[in-house]
Amino acid sequence: MKKAARAPRPDGEATRARILEAAGELFAAHGYAEAASKAIAARAEVDLASINYHFGSRSGLYQAVLAEAHRRLMDVADLQRLAQSRLAATDKLRAVIGHLVGNALSGAENWHISVLTAEILAPSSHIQVLFESEIPRKIAVVMAIASDISGIPQDDPALQRCLLSVIAPCLLLQIGRRGVPGPVQAMLRMPAETLVDHLSRFAIAGLEAIGRDYADSAPTRRKKK
Repeated sequence: MKKAARAPRPDGEATRARILEAAGELFAAHGYAEAASKAIAARAEVDLASINYHFGSRSGLYQAVLAEAHRRLMDVADLQRLAQSRLAATDKLRAVIGHLVGNALSGAENWHISVLTAEILAPSSHIQVLFESEIPRKIAVVMAIASDISGIPQDDPALQRCLLSVIAPCLLLQIGRRGVPGPVQAMLRMPAETLVDHLSRFAIAGLEAIGRDYADSAPTRRKKK
C-alpha cells in the first residue's frame, strides 16, 4: 500500500523564512565557514533538525541563502514587469542600473549584499546554484533591453560583451562596500542620482556606439557567410 505523503506543517513556510533570514544575517556577519548551524538555529528559534527538514543540509541552507540574496538584489519578476512596460528601452536600463546602485549604497543591514559580495570575491562551489536558478533568466531580460537600445541580436557575442561593460561597474560598487581601497570609495560617497545618471549615460552611449558599428559592419558579415 502506498504511503501517504506527509502534509506540510501549517507554520512551515514561516519557519523556513525565519531560518533563511537568520542564516543570511549570520553568513553575512561571519562567513559560511564560521556561522555555526547551532547559532543559526538559536537565532531562528528552532532546533537543528528544522534546518535539515527545510533545507536538507547546511550546504542546502547556504545555497538557499545565496538564491534568496540574488532575488533581493534583483527579482526576476520585477525585471520582467519592467521589460514589458511602456517605458523606452533607455529608461528601462536606467531603472535597472538605479536599482543596483541603490542596493550598493544601502545600509549594512541588508545582508544579501554582504553575502553575495563575499561569494563573488571568494567563489565556492555553491555559487553554481545561482547560474542554475537565478542568473540566466535575469541576464536574458537585461540582454533584451540592451538589444532594443543597440539593435544587436541578443545571441550575438557583441551584445554579450556590452552586457559585461554595463553590469561590471555596478558589481564594483557592491564589492567596494567591503572596504576595498581605491576610487570606488569616493564613488560610494556620491549621491545616488549622480551615480545612476553617469552610469546610465555611459552605458547607453556605449550601447548605441557599438550598435552603430555593428550596423556598419553588416555588409562584411554577410560576405563572410
